[in-house]
Amino acid sequence: MINVVVVDDSAFMRKAISTMLQKDPGIRVVATARDGEEGLRVIRKHNPDVVTLDIEMPKMDGLTALRHIMMEMPRPVLMVSSLTTEGAEATLKAMDLGAIDFIPKQLSKVSLDIVKIENDLISKVKTVARRKMRPVPRLRAATAARKPAVPVRTPRGRAKRDVVVIGVSTGGPPAVQKILSSLPKDFPAGIVIAQHMPKAFTGPFANRLNGVSQIKVKEAETGDRLLPGHAFVAPGGSHLVIDQKVSRIDLVVTPEPKEALYKPSANVLVSSVAKAVGRRALGVILTGMGNDGRDGIRELKSKGGRAIAQSDSSCVVYGMPKAIVDDGLADEIVDIDDMANAIINNLYL
Repeated sequence: MINVVVVDDSAFMRKAISTMLQKDPGIRVVATARDGEEGLRVIRKHNPDVVTLDIEMPKMDGLTALRHIMMEMPRPVLMVSSLTTEGAEATLKAMDLGAIDFIPKQLSKVSLDIVKIENDLISKVKTVARRKMRPVPRLRAATAARKPAVPVRTPRGRAKRDVVVIGVSTGGPPAVQKILSSLPKDFPAGIVIAQHMPKAFTGPFANRLNGVSQIKVKEAETGDRLLPGHAFVAPGGSHLVIDQKVSRIDLVVTPEPKEALYKPSANVLVSSVAKAVGRRALGVILTGMGNDGRDGIRELKSKGGRAIAQSDSSCVVYGMPKAIVDDGLADEIVDIDDMANAIINNLYL
């Protein structure tokens, strides 16, 4: 049985989340709380496996409560976030502080829309419930959002690969930030990223990455050109593909295929990279639920490209990387702390 505490200042949200979760016979909501202070008390009392935590609350807000949770009694926390720019920025900060993922609060305002997130919520809770969390030191918690990783160096000589494609989902923002903030200004390849995120989140996410990285990072737009030392985040709600011209690589944002499970889809992006540049590409599959990216990586490998998977021990959720490892598609399995170096080295192989 997975025990959950729900913390939210809205009685409707507390009831909605509790009702959704307890439709699964393996989940039990052991307590609810209306603000951060009460939340900390019931978490200490009930020692739940997972906490859902609202960001905006009276007395003690969600970010303050999250800091206390991660320093004193770390466990998987899912933030309840509004799908706004302000909500996105607060949620990204929460993930820097140790939150694993988020639940879109905006979908809960209309009762008919609640069922749209019910399965996803249950799946996330069941997936992260058994993950062991470590305490976050006070200094790290206070500075994690603004302190970039130590940059790595680029080898001498000419790289054989000039495109890096990254597929990532649950737990992805801190992982992507760790990689991009470690890359040198003269990074010899262009980077395209499919991170499963809502439309309102990908712009703030790209801006956040740009602020801590030596390379240039932005949300992708049709007509952008892929250049070395530049990274592009696929916009939420759409797919990103690349188009190889005679002397350049253009980016295209498209709604197709409409039937894809995720938008943006890692499979769609990686497949387009495989078709456009083949052996000139390196695929990187990071933390996330499911197997999005596996089919694209298989196509990329068939064209002579290389692939790296994030290690189980450093993933929030070992789903997407496991899918390519189990199919024998990964050339390397790498801890997130070593990923930037591994990416650079694989450009020259």
